[in-house]
Amino acid sequence: MPHATTELITAAPDADAADRWWRHAVIYQVYPRSFADSDGDGMGDLPGITARLDHLAALGVDALWLSPFYRSPQADGGYDVADYRDVDPRFGTLADVDALLARAHELGLRVIVDLVPNHTSDEHAWFRAALAAGPGSPERDRYIFREGQGETGEEPPNNWQSVFGSGAWTRVRDRADAPGSPWAEDGQWYLHMFDTKQPDLNWDNPEVRAELISVLRFWLDRGVDGFRVDVAHGLVKAPGLPDWSGEVEMVEGAEEPAGVTADGSPGHARPPMFDQDGVHEIYRDWRRVLAEYDGDRILVAEAWVAPIERLARYVRPDEMHQAFNFAFLIAHWSAEELRGCITRSYRANDAVGAPTTWVLSNHDVVRPASRLGLPVTGKGPNGIGAEDVQPDRALGLRRARAASLLMLALPGSAYLYQGEELGLPEHTALPDAVRQDPAFARTGGAEKGRDGCRVPLPWAATEPGYGFSPTGATWLPQPADWAGYAVDAQTGRAGSTLELYRSALARRRELGLGAGTLSWLPEHRTDDVVALVNAPAGGPERPDVLVLANLGEQPVALPAGARLLLASEALQEDGDGWLVPADTTAWAVVDR
Repeated sequence: MPHATTELITAAPDADAADRWWRHAVIYQVYPRSFADSDGDGMGDLPGITARLDHLAALGVDALWLSPFYRSPQADGGYDVADYRDVDPRFGTLADVDALLARAHELGLRVIVDLVPNHTSDEHAWFRAALAAGPGSPERDRYIFREGQGETGEEPPNNWQSVFGSGAWTRVRDRADAPGSPWAEDGQWYLHMFDTKQPDLNWDNPEVRAELISVLRFWLDRGVDGFRVDVAHGLVKAPGLPDWSGEVEMVEGAEEPAGVTADGSPGHARPPMFDQDGVHEIYRDWRRVLAEYDGDRILVAEAWVAPIERLARYVRPDEMHQAFNFAFLIAHWSAEELRGCITRSYRANDAVGAPTTWVLSNHDVVRPASRLGLPVTGKGPNGIGAEDVQPDRALGLRRARAASLLMLALPGSAYLYQGEELGLPEHTALPDAVRQDPAFARTGGAEKGRDGCRVPLPWAATEPGYGFSPTGATWLPQPADWAGYAVDAQTGRAGSTLELYRSALARRRELGLGAGTLSWLPEHRTDDVVALVNAPAGGPERPDVLVLANLGEQPVALPAGARLLLASEALQEDGDGWLVPADTTAWAVVDR
């Protein structure tokens, strides 16, 4: 099929940029608690991950990202760090980290670790010292302590709300004669934009900045290949910590969020606790640190920022290397919305010379195989319970497979969340008694939380605990019907989701799709179709690839002469051509 008229979306990077691994890598997120357990206690651990790295190599990814494994009371799944330079005994030891790094590098896999710089655990030595030292001390200045409002300071310093629900301030005891526990009233208040047990650090304090740079060096010296930065948009707060009554709309394409102060007057264009311009100075400092090391180490921003032009500021040439494109993750099952997201994302990132980093899933959102099966698609709720509207499992999986094949055809980098390659659905019937996400408790159960996407993986269909643990123990219960999702049940099975991912990743690498030139096919633009051509660099041995995603209900014909490469579902033959059925993505070779 000779090329029809096309509309350029993004051009292939130049040769020097294309050689940077992170511009086109596929990176696999490992949530250590739920990946693989080596010692039988029901909690995943570092030796368990190391023992299963062959699975990632066979899958065809370029790197893995490890969610936190640091010493932590686990109030928020490890995102409450008590010691940035040690491993929590639940997960192993520093020697286990070294062994994991060595094995991963032996397999050709890079390793990115999570960094949590916005807050620590309340059990961190610094916070304990802050409580002991009292108001006005250098120890307190490492965090955000303030006097309360009201006659006796009984009201919080401002009206900010925690991301996990309820107020973002907790009062501490400062006077020896104050009654009650250390968390009772009669003292200053500290800020925690997440759980009470996650006090926010004060990034206006040079000591905080120096400490986190020291932490970066500790892990870089150990051989990690980069850092995924948690809440990258949250470190710096607006001067004066003004009240905020607005809500942030995170749907890409929205204007900057508006808000009002408590008295009804216009507020900041952006929430005063997020996306402040001061964060960029921090990341420039960090980029200079990474540049001192060999191996092309990287920084990855978790930044829920809109519009996309604000997000692109995090990946300017002297700042971070990647930033998750959450606009793609939360997009509705709509061809128009996906086309708009893709176009705007490339336009914004190309303007700063950065790759676009695609993502459909992570440990914080309902799994796409369930999210895309809900009556209303998009970001979805914060968890699904047994009493909630249940996803259409078959429809959700079909759409998730199609969305993944579309994502993996796009130039740039891409992230996969563990179990995504198995088509795992959300666990929507977890008993409330076993839920551990602080959002569940802080909202009084109004939000079920993220436990449903964090259930331990199934490795072996007929073993206890589906092979997650040698004893069959699992820290969260697994659904009784997950045997068919197990790795061994899908390996070698034609049409399985695992084999689809393996094929897609192999083709992506072979054809150089991560570094191609992308164009729309206007003649196939309809309300239900996303159609584009990825033209990889490299000459005739790398053919142009037509990507057609049918989001509608009726079959759509591939152009005459297109030679099928891969499809998320079986296509229907149509004379000498093919029909792409509903909720299906196909890749096909087209002539230049």
